[in-house]
Amino acid sequence: MIRQFFRSRRHAHARRARGRARGPRSLGAGGMGEVWRARDTRLGREVALKVLPDGLATDADRLSRLEREARLLAALNHSGIAAIYGVEQSDGYPLLVLELVEGPTLAERLRRGPLPVREALEVGRQIALLRVVSRW
Repeated sequence: MIRQFFRSRRHAHARRARGRARGPRSLGAGGMGEVWRARDTRLGREVALKVLPDGLATDADRLSRLEREARLLAALNHSGIAAIYGVEQSDGYPLLVLELVEGPTLAERLRRGPLPVREALEVGRQIALLRVVSRW
């Protein structure tokens, strides 16, 4: 899905994904990988691509965790959880293709200041509901 997309990137982990995406933009990174925004040229929609970091891309434990994450997402159907569109391989490395969810993260929102009580309660309610739905 992502050949043209990652050819333009200097990062090795980004170049791994080859295929049908265009217009990469990094959305963030964490312990489990980097997430990129791209245009899926086959399906004509914006997607989020999750790629393992370079040092972990061949780590058996991380690969297993990524596979479990993909299966969990595939088993869930809830408006508060990004849908998974597929798992792809590029040069032997896995890549999750996910629904792109627009908007700020909770951390970004909190940087602007504390939430009003009602908003904080609603966020807490939504998180609790998602934990129940996903059985975390």
